[in-house]
Amino acid sequence: MKKENLLKRLEMFGFPLFETGKSLDANGTLSQLVRSKDPRLLEGFPVVLANSAQRGLFDYAGVMKKLKDSSHKKTFRQLLLVSLALYKVVGVKFSWAEELLEKGNFNNEEFDKVYQQFRQRRNEVVYGGVSVERLKNAFNNYFKQEEGKLSELTSLQEEFGLEYALSQVFSPKQKELFLKKLKGEKLTKTEKEYYSRVVRKKVEALANSELHQLAQKLK
Repeated sequence: MKKENLLKRLEMFGFPLFETGKSLDANGTLSQLVRSKDPRLLEGFPVVLANSAQRGLFDYAGVMKKLKDSSHKKTFRQLLLVSLALYKVVGVKFSWAEELLEKGNFNNEEFDKVYQQFRQRRNEVVYGGVSVERLKNAFNNYFKQEEGKLSELTSLQEEFGLEYALSQVFSPKQKELFLKKLKGEKLTKTEKEYYSRVVRKKVEALANSELHQLAQKLK
């Protein structure tokens, strides 16, 4: 894939640089990002990973399969480690994060080393010419953008805190449509029909005050 096509696809996964592309191949986008070796793009890896996984579009094995070179696979694992450490430092919890640590076979020592770099705010290069500070800034900028889109929520932190709860109620595709509707994003004709036929019924049930009260009693 040419670099210009990669740049267009990145916007779909929370790291806008140019106009939005139509493809939603998260695994392909992440694999191309790994191979880019461009610090400006690599600093957006944690954003793209989080946005892809939250939508149910990311698959660890799927990305590894697309990376034929062993050095690229090593790079991918390093970027995952950096991303997971960053999430922990900023206090964002994802239900898929711990599972990803296990899939990557990361040991506690290598994770703690990267985590401490973020926690102590050292302006060190953690990978590919990207510093701790630049990674934090890129991720924080993403938070600010999403906070504006989801103004009806008290904070973006709460939205990410709901990620696990949403996954218990909606399938990955249903959750994606729920969030798109919440953000006011345009749905295709097929998506509108599926939302109206399936997702809306679940939303209406969740909004029922009596059901909510009963659920609180059973917690």
